[in-house]
Order: sequence, then structure tokens, then C-alpha cells
Amino acid sequence: MAAAFAARGLVKRFGPVTALDGVDLDVEEGELVGLLGPNGAGKSTLVKIGCGLVRASAGEAHVCGAPAGTRDARTVMGYLAELFRFPGWATANELLVLHQRLAGSGGGAAERAELLDLVGLTEARSRRIETMSKGMQQRLGIAQALVGTPRFLFLDEPTSALDPGGRRTVRRLLEELRRRGVAVLLNSHLLSEIELVCDRVAILSRGKIVAQGRPSDLARPRGVEVDVDGATRLYEGVGRDQVPDIVAELVAAGEQVYGVRVLETTLEEIYLEAVGEEAG
Repeated sequence: MAAAFAARGLVKRFGPVTALDGVDLDVEEGELVGLLGPNGAGKSTLVKIGCGLVRASAGEAHVCGAPAGTRDARTVMGYLAELFRFPGWATANELLVLHQRLAGSGGGAAERAELLDLVGLTEARSRRIETMSKGMQQRLGIAQALVGTPRFLFLDEPTSALDPGGRRTVRRLLEELRRRGVAVLLNSHLLSEIELVCDRVAILSRGKIVAQGRPSDLARPRGVEVDVDGATRLYEGVGRDQVPDIVAELVAAGEQVYGVRVLETTLEEIYLEAVGEEAG
């Protein structure tokens, strides 16, 4: 089966400016991939090419096997822009009716009810959008992106306006989408959210992917801390594999071991190392 999203040698130039410079990226079925990078790194350009809003200068992008921007690609994808605007006079239900018509979805009232329940807005179905908080509008935006049961989603900063409770709701939603086999490319500046929910990350810098993989695979060992009676000992430069030997040596020496922590580089540290000076 074709990847939910695939970019090969993707290049985009705006006059003398190269926004993307040979990007290769796959998002598999049911996979959540976090897209990270500083402002101007090319993240929005990549998403817009995937949505068919911008044409690549070279290379190609496919959504579920169909060339990006074609009708076949648009029918299997959903999109939530970072700076979306919905008509304030419309209710949540009316907005979803509109997007069902735009997407050609025949899901009707049952689909709308399911989507509002999924994002925690069942009680707000008849509420006008202009009376909703920014967080409620953000969740409604995710609901509209899911109209028509897409197999792949582009989500641009979906938790940027949410409080911790709202972010937890979105995390649970993303986990449910993974369970249903829906793939997601998630563009976010909240590294902690990416680390919690995404299977892999891809870091863009100056139009190139400079690192990608599972956060755990990208992390490097920083050492091991062991809590013994009355003290904490740090073993620098060792990793998880050395823990059994360290504990065995301490116990053989008559020490009481109360806890062990494996220290690794955080996603934030990985990100900052990958983008270098551009992070500033």
C-alpha cells in the first residue's frame, strides 16, 4: 500500500529564495509524524505543496498514491491551517454542513454528531462560532478537517490556542485517529506535545531535513543516575545497557539501591543541535 504522504526530491524556489531543497519524507498509514523547524525553514511550504496550494519547482509529492493537488489526493486528505477563519454567525453544526458539501461527504447528521463528540463539542453544536473560545474554535477546526473520513491529515499548530486540558483532548483524539489508521503530519512548535504523541519527527532547517526518526532513536545517552543510601551517584557517558552491571556492582559492594534514572538528550536538545544557529 502507498504511503499516506510521500515527498521525493521536493524543491521549491521563490525567485532567488529556495524554500525547500530536496526534501524526502514519508508518512505511513496510521503514523503520526511531527514536523519541526524554525520560522522560515520551509514547513508551511511543504504542507502547501502537499495540499496542492503551491506547485513544486522540482520533485514530487503524493497523498495516498495520488499526485498532490489532484482530485484523488484531495478526496482522501483533511487540512487545518494555523490561521483559519470561520464565519462567526455560523453554528458548529452549520459549519460542518458547509464542509460536508465542499468535501462531497454523504455522512449527514450522523457524521456531524460523531465529529462533534470526538472533539468534545457535542453540547456546542448550536452555538455560534463568534461566541466560542479560541480553544473551542481550534477543536471545531479539527472536526472540519475530519469531514469525509480522510486517510491523511495535515494539521498546522492544532494545539497552539489550547490550555493543558484542551491539549490533552487533542492528544487523545490523535491517538484515536492512529487507532483508526488515519495518518497525520503535525506541524507544531510545542516540542513537548510532539514528544508525547508522535511516532516520528522530521526536523527542517533551511529547506532541508536535517534529522528524522523516533525521538528515542535520535536521543543520545547522557549518563545514569543511581540513588543509593544518602546520595545520588552520576555515571557519565553510559547508557541503558550498562545499568544492570552498575546496579550489580553497587549491590555487591553492600550499597542499597533505591532508584535508577537513564539520562538522555531531550527532543528540545536534539532540535537545537539539528538547527544550530537558525534556532535563534
